[in-house]
Amino acid sequence: MKHTAKTLLASAMFLGTGAVSAQTPTLGEVLGASGVEISGYVDTSYTYSDTYSSLGRVTGRVFDTQRNSFNVNMIGLTMSKLPAEGFGGAVVLNAGSDANVTAAAGTDSGDEFDIQQAYVAYADGAFQVQFGKFATLIGAEVIESKDNWNFSRSILFGSAIPFTHTGVRASYAVSDAVTLTAGVNNGWDNLVDDNASKSLEFQVAMAPADNWFVNVQGMVGDEEANGKDESRTIIDVVAGIDLSDSLSLLFNADFGSQDNGVAGGGDASWTGYAGYVSYKLSDKCRLTGRYEYFDDEDRFRTGTVQVWEEATLTLAHAFSDHVEVRGEVRRDWSDAKFFAKDDGTLGKDQTTVAVEAIFMF
Repeated sequence: MKHTAKTLLASAMFLGTGAVSAQTPTLGEVLGASGVEISGYVDTSYTYSDTYSSLGRVTGRVFDTQRNSFNVNMIGLTMSKLPAEGFGGAVVLNAGSDANVTAAAGTDSGDEFDIQQAYVAYADGAFQVQFGKFATLIGAEVIESKDNWNFSRSILFGSAIPFTHTGVRASYAVSDAVTLTAGVNNGWDNLVDDNASKSLEFQVAMAPADNWFVNVQGMVGDEEANGKDESRTIIDVVAGIDLSDSLSLLFNADFGSQDNGVAGGGDASWTGYAGYVSYKLSDKCRLTGRYEYFDDEDRFRTGTVQVWEEATLTLAHAFSDHVEVRGEVRRDWSDAKFFAKDDGTLGKDQTTVAVEAIFMF
């Protein structure tokens, strides 16, 4: 065994020399020649909160939940081959604490691993179709923190919408400015359907100019509520504009409802709005502010009848093309006693500070 290990080490050292590497293609070169693209990232953070629930979590958060802890949020790896014409596919693998959050029902949760997306794709000009599991079209933010403007996820992303779907999705580019998408899937975050009906999704994506866009998307289908499978609907609007090379604005609105969502009978609804402002201080540094308003009038999404608001300020600095560090301060407040305090009582506000470091490759 020792001899084998030494042989492998020597071989590895030898293969790393210029004489052999000049003749032997690297894995990246082989994959590049085949059209397969690989990318990934490592997302780490530290979060501190002035509130502390009995479960040791930051109240209301679904991602950055640790009160006073360093954390490996996500290790993400994407492998794809998506040609402009013909068949292809993609796989997105996630590991870390965030993977437990986004794991769909029907998968083993708690092991900090998730196959976020895995689908076969076909493209024919303006027409594309995907078959498998993919991220939702709904929302201004995404699962990958590195692609969001802030470190902490919005209330809307955590409490108002789904994360992933399993099914079939087709899109057609009507023009350079308009793309239509429709799909059929197993519902909200379900790998395997938990009822006899399917859910329908849609999106109208409009980008009349290079500096602004408006997307309207939604979903309707039966989901379980109070022991019954009843219709759930979500309509989501996302709009963005670049006012200059430095200043960008983003807006998100959600309107959701669930039949039989109120215990004892009655329908539930929730509404939320989020606004973002991002300003580039330099080529490497940007400052982003976010404000949200979320009305869970029937406590269906948060477990509390409340109007929940938050304001976040994030400063991000890119030390290189591969490394970005963010510092963040966030203030949440509610008209109900929702946030757990150290003494076991509930309060109406919460403050968190966080530092995030991201390596991308």
